[in-house]
Amino acid sequence: MQRTIKYVVCNLLVLMMLVSCSNKPTLQTYFVDNQEAKSFISQDLPLTMLNMDESKLNENQLKAYKSVKRLNFLGYKLSETNVETYNTELAKVKTILQDEKYNELIEFSDNGKKILVKYLGTEEEADEVILLGSSKDLGFAVVRVLGNDMRPENMYALVEAMKHTNFDESQFEGIADFFK
Repeated sequence: MQRTIKYVVCNLLVLMMLVSCSNKPTLQTYFVDNQEAKSFISQDLPLTMLNMDESKLNENQLKAYKSVKRLNFLGYKLSETNVETYNTELAKVKTILQDEKYNELIEFSDNGKKILVKYLGTEEEADEVILLGSSKDLGFAVVRVLGNDMRPENMYALVEAMKHTNFDESQFEGIADFFK
């Protein structure tokens, strides 16, 4: 009897370990795997690069600004010679983002460019916001906005405040040059 119990307990432990060790790809592993790959560009962007004057922000904008820690950017440049690889890589990202843990916020298209916005967390507080933009002319880009307790209504207020900020555009020159 005791031997049977040990056998059942051991099998349950092994089964739990196999189930908990999922081999499903994640966005983070996709970033790590491709950050130095050919045709990709990767950049971590701290929010401080915006040089926002906190004294000019209203309460919602300030909360949003303080809730965002950094942005991770990964871009894939499309060329005439890598169309098939582009389609494969874009499909990989879309498959990852189809996981039920990613909540869809918005999706829209404009002049051949598609934007998808998803988030991790609850409707009240997101821990990560993901933007996927793709264009059949340029390639695609994934931006992970990382922070703590980011509130959607405050994020909109922050975007509005950023429109009136004089940030250092040279931070983005490498990204812009990459897609030329």
